Amino acid sequence: MNTKKIAEYRALLEVTKTATLKELKTIYRNCVKDCHPDKFTDEAEKLAAEEKSLLIIEAYHFLVSIAPETLEKTKAAYTATTTTSAIEDFYFEKGVLYVTFLDGSTYEYFGIPKNTYVKMINAESPSRFARRHIYNQFLYRSASKLVAAE
Repeated sequence: MNTKKIAEYRALLEVTKTATLKELKTIYRNCVKDCHPDKFTDEAEKLAAEEKSLLIIEAYHFLVSIAPETLEKTKAAYTATTTTSAIEDFYFEKGVLYVTFLDGSTYEYFGIPKNTYVKMINAESPSRFARRHIYNQFLYRSASKLVAAE
């Protein structure tokens, strides 16, 4: 998931970065209602509507996970993890840095330049490097619930 995909999700739901959770929910419900597969009789239209519905659901859940209100609600736990827990493991894929902490938390960081990731790999202390250059610099979301659900 890169920042381009986040922009595509916002465009799909026609929302801005500052959309509230309430606005997201209303827009999501209206979008799903408008393209619900049961509204169509033609099989091709039904399949297209089903695909769009799944994309809308995916976009909604993702945007809720990075919404300012969501991040604010979880800020205390996030700060506790990033300031007191060392990194257990981390990897980089398609502009996203995945970090698992010793306390069991997992976070995804978006828009990380590859050279920043390389610097983190080569750092004497990846935890210290991340505290200085990643944790409060990049958009993130908790992936702990996502990992637990898989």
